[in-house]
Amino acid sequence: MAQSNKTSNAGSNAVGSTSDRLNPDAPAQEKRPGAEPPPEAIANAQATPRPDKAQLQGQSPQVLNEPKPPFPQQHQGKFGLESEMNPRPQYMAPLYKAAGKLAGKVALITGGDSGIGRAVANLYGKEGADVAIVFLPSEISDAQETQRAVEASGRRCLLIPGDLTDAKFCTEAIERTVRELGKLDILVSNAAYQNRTESLADLTEDEFDTTFKTNIYAYFWLCKAALKHLKPGGAIIATSSETGLEGSKKLPAYSATKGAINAFTKVLAMELAEKGIRVNAVAPGPVWTPLNPADQGATPKKISEFGKDTMFKRPAQPEEIAPAYVFLASDADSSFISGIVLEEMGKTTAG
Repeated sequence: MAQSNKTSNAGSNAVGSTSDRLNPDAPAQEKRPGAEPPPEAIANAQATPRPDKAQLQGQSPQVLNEPKPPFPQQHQGKFGLESEMNPRPQYMAPLYKAAGKLAGKVALITGGDSGIGRAVANLYGKEGADVAIVFLPSEISDAQETQRAVEASGRRCLLIPGDLTDAKFCTEAIERTVRELGKLDILVSNAAYQNRTESLADLTEDEFDTTFKTNIYAYFWLCKAALKHLKPGGAIIATSSETGLEGSKKLPAYSATKGAINAFTKVLAMELAEKGIRVNAVAPGPVWTPLNPADQGATPKKISEFGKDTMFKRPAQPEEIAPAYVFLASDADSSFISGIVLEEMGKTTAG
């Protein structure tokens, strides 16, 4: 997936038309009361059969209940959609117990239409935050499913389509969030782009440039624009990767950007500590998201076996990764934590 902006298909609960949501001047939705999402509001959100919450609590733990490869062989275009994946990534986190940790907060999440970003948006809504999500215009159907999940928790979800490789758009995404949701407390720079290559000789300058513009330049531009709005107690969280710690032979550009994210996160944490703003990164291992079938260098067979080499013999599901983003955003939980790269890799720690 070119920008880790992915989500699922649209539905009747969406507020306003698609054209309204693609309009940068469209107003944010009104806040609705409520706490727990009604099951019918997200009935079609997860295509993979699984036990309900009560059944899960009486059965084996979640670590044993997530889908395992081999998955059906599949491949998508350069910008994948979560709604077209089989099995669908799990993001609803039925065992998660919200505690109002982000009540009254406003978060901007890039790549919030799908994958990790969608799962984070869902949990932020459960924890009481209003959310803005950034995604590519072609991913509107995915973004609308994220919106429905957040709104089912009684929170607002502002949709901001655009291209994060454009510095002006990054600034406008921050400004629109503040303008329509009232403020900015949490920035999650999550969108990413990757493509495997057989060798460095196969990596073009354009591909290298796109990877850096999406993964690290956008993080830089977003942070610069956000700083004038973030107040003490604010948080910045970036999505890194195990590749940024260990490298990956066929992902030289992607690995390099993730290493840059780690270093930039640590430097920014040093600068912003005196302002009471914390900056951290999360480094997942293999996670079942549209980034995988949209990787133009990966074969359908390779995709079907994705994650089999972790100690759990499967990839993580987004709902397993997202709670770390709640932890790092919550001042009550992580007020003395800044400048870390939190590993969620399905194996022993790097180094």
